[in-house]
Amino acid sequence: MDLRSNEGASVAEKQSDLVILGGGSGGYAAALRAAELGKSVVLIEKDKVGGTCLHRGCIPTKALLHAGEVADSARESAQFGVNATLEGIDMGGVNKYKDGVITKNWKGLTGLIKARGIEIVEGEGKLVGPKTVQVGDDTFTGTNVVLATGSYSRTLPGLELDGTRVIASEQALQLDHVPESAVVLGGGVIGCEFASAWTSFGTKVTIVEALPHLVPLEDEANSKLLERAFRRRKIDFKLGTKFASVEDTDHGVKVHLEGGDTIEAELLLVAVGRGPVSQGLGYEEQGVTIERGFVVTDEYLRTSVDGVYAVGDLISINGDPHLQLAHVGFAEGIQVAEHIAGLPVVPIDYAGVPRITYCQPEVASVGLSEADAAERFGADNIKTVTYDLSGNGKSAILNTKGAVKLVAMQKDGVVGTVVGVHIVGDRVGELIAEAQLIYNWEALPSEVAQLIHPHPTQSEAIGEAHLLLAGKPLHVHD
Repeated sequence: MDLRSNEGASVAEKQSDLVILGGGSGGYAAALRAAELGKSVVLIEKDKVGGTCLHRGCIPTKALLHAGEVADSARESAQFGVNATLEGIDMGGVNKYKDGVITKNWKGLTGLIKARGIEIVEGEGKLVGPKTVQVGDDTFTGTNVVLATGSYSRTLPGLELDGTRVIASEQALQLDHVPESAVVLGGGVIGCEFASAWTSFGTKVTIVEALPHLVPLEDEANSKLLERAFRRRKIDFKLGTKFASVEDTDHGVKVHLEGGDTIEAELLLVAVGRGPVSQGLGYEEQGVTIERGFVVTDEYLRTSVDGVYAVGDLISINGDPHLQLAHVGFAEGIQVAEHIAGLPVVPIDYAGVPRITYCQPEVASVGLSEADAAERFGADNIKTVTYDLSGNGKSAILNTKGAVKLVAMQKDGVVGTVVGVHIVGDRVGELIAEAQLIYNWEALPSEVAQLIHPHPTQSEAIGEAHLLLAGKPLHVHD
């Protein structure tokens, strides 16, 4: 790597093959793959490599959910013939466990990046030239640049986050106590996961969602199954209801809803989605096209500036909405590195990306919902079946309820390829990898039905659902 300093100037200029702004899932994946392909790489991160997912998102949230699962197991142990008691939740201990998981993963990732010869630059970067990023007094110029600055927790107009009573997910992960009660504004992935974890800890939770269903981007059948499960867990929710305002009270907050209803609670968690981190970073000044704050790319993740790519939560593909998932950013980082290296790449089919909400029960899907398939192919050209988990032995052992729903194409009564798999139940997120193969390899129900799934496992539900769709159901009641 060249190092050139201008005489009499304090600015150091460094040149490399690839400069990456942002060390989250998309950025570090691009760095690792590019280094593997022989490129010199500079990775710039203002906080810690791993980004939101590792430090303030996926990993810590799932650690809380697992701690909640342990609490529920103790609370419900008698039904399994085990005499255990739950004496309470030690949030100090929960946070120590959570932070330990984060630290272990962060140290491992940092070591891996350094072992690949990638230069990590700590500091806030700004695009000051088409392919130049400035950090403090130093500038880093790449033959190519990848923008991977991620996202932040959104709020609503006029709704200010105070970090104490009105909080976002970042503050929720740092709470040193279990809230007695909470209103969760937003019934999407983040809202449902925190509602689930807090309920397991003993919090009285009410979800407020403006759309007609929880997890509204999922197939409606999945949403209804989750709503039924949340009712069993005594999680309140108000659907089709909009937030109006919030005020402080002596003991927390009073949330006002349109229509006049109010809810009092200790705190309000705002979980209305995430926005792109793109302002004040020099993107537009250097000619990068921005729409509604998102960096616009093509299917190869190229921006409007030659040699500049963008990945992760930051982007929209040709102006269309984009899945804000860590594993999507990771895959995009690999794709960009390979495209820069001149390897043949296939653009990501975003419908084929697995989607999981890690509440109890879990909601997992891949492919098209029934509504999307009907719109794309016509209602007469699709067929759906639902296999209830009550027929699955392992699900009975786990005492979980749910279902596998399949959406397939059909023509003249002949069932074709499976275009959607939608699952609800405890631990079903572990099943979605097989469902991803079914969708992406355009499998026929008969092809999946002949595969032998191990018994007793929940994976058998995938096989049984395809037996049903292939016209030869076994563990299905008429």
